[in-house]
Amino acid sequence: MADPRGFMTHPRQVAERRPVDERLGDWGEVYPGGAGAALADIVETQASRCMDCGIPFCHSGCPLGNLIPEWNDLVWRGDWREALERLQATNNFPEITGRLCPAPCETACVVGISRDPVTIKNIEVSIIDKAFDDLRVVPVQTAWHSLKTVAVVGSGPAGLAAAQQLTRIGHTVAVYERDDAIGGLMRYGIPEFKLEKKVLDARLKQMALEGTVFKPGVEIGADIAWSELRSRYEAVVIATGSRVPRDLDVPGRDLTGIHQAMEYLPQANRVALGQEVDDQITAEGRHVVIIGGGDTGADCLGTALRQGAAGVTQIEIMPMPPSERPAHQPWPTYPMIFRIASAHEEGGQRLYGLSTAQFLGDDDGRVRGLEVEEVTLENGKIVPVKGSERVLEADLVLLAMGFTGPERGVIDELGLETDERGNIARDDDFQTNVDGVFACGDAGRGQSLIVWAIAEGRSAANGVDAYLSGRISRLPKPLTPGVRPLAA
Repeated sequence: MADPRGFMTHPRQVAERRPVDERLGDWGEVYPGGAGAALADIVETQASRCMDCGIPFCHSGCPLGNLIPEWNDLVWRGDWREALERLQATNNFPEITGRLCPAPCETACVVGISRDPVTIKNIEVSIIDKAFDDLRVVPVQTAWHSLKTVAVVGSGPAGLAAAQQLTRIGHTVAVYERDDAIGGLMRYGIPEFKLEKKVLDARLKQMALEGTVFKPGVEIGADIAWSELRSRYEAVVIATGSRVPRDLDVPGRDLTGIHQAMEYLPQANRVALGQEVDDQITAEGRHVVIIGGGDTGADCLGTALRQGAAGVTQIEIMPMPPSERPAHQPWPTYPMIFRIASAHEEGGQRLYGLSTAQFLGDDDGRVRGLEVEEVTLENGKIVPVKGSERVLEADLVLLAMGFTGPERGVIDELGLETDERGNIARDDDFQTNVDGVFACGDAGRGQSLIVWAIAEGRSAANGVDAYLSGRISRLPKPLTPGVRPLAA
């Protein structure tokens, strides 16, 4: 194990971010030199804080089954090569989760019962970033080819994880993506300051060298019919995500200047990458209101500030969460507490307990404000506070209220069954009711975390391999649909 007294002798320490003024002047990652580089001087000491518990509850928070105590110990000992092997044994993209995952493993850490938990996420990203820097992340070549073909539709973390697993075990895999580049929302939905696309591109290069074929700019259902795709390939994996945004049906919704977050963020990402965007939605000089208090809202906040917004307000209908773990969310569950993303350090204001009653417009039909009212939570219901109405100035409104489920095209064309929430239904092998068609990630699970998407992709690959080979798959299966650990 790591230092048996490490958690008592060393305080928790995380990577320091670049100064706010500096990072608002560019689109680079908020950590100097990247997340892993920013931790170089402290990571081995932080790894020594791991207790190597008899029952590592961090596993209950991680659907991937990461071998956390093992690679913590190896990092503390300076054995970075073996630490990489342990990390890659369970996680296809630790360089992504180490940057984007909210780390439910840390809220389940045993050290966290009485003091600050181990910086698991920071240690994870340090291992993989150092491995990329040292050229130790290399293609994994299959020993034989099955001559079986698989189409994966969607190139987010679930689709890419399924594709990599299936390629490595010998199947011929093509990944289809309707955008002009591979990566799904990691490419155009996640801002550059959270995930520089060179990090994603390095992993995609490895996958291409392993044999995975990428087909960007192809929309299944438009360029190729879903039924035709099914006839071309021996198995199809649907990993299209949960892409139908939740809307706000209130008076004034049709005013100019009100946009979904996923209309706004992809454009900003393209511009940050040097592309030209016609009629870009920009926050420059505008008073911006973001409706939705989650990660997507924070991404909009950081983006608007970098574009030079006159002011940014992020509002949330739920009450402000507590700063400490509430009693009804005991360890090791993932608590709903007040969290500060990097964007929240950079400016703007956050308002809680506000509901939007209507949008107000000017004579030209452009939004000029929101009429909001305070609400409280009583017996699980949102209740308005009488006389609390007021107007927030806004000439750009961004809706970041999450997603309601997958798009209907594939469901209707293939006749797929859905669950009670409208997601694609799967059996224990991630197969749908249509023979040879599998579904994973948010398309089957609903909107969730990136770590869940990767775990779903790995598990779906297990089902696909068993279907194609007619035997029990040798691929790992960390998940069964519908089963959630304590920290889900």
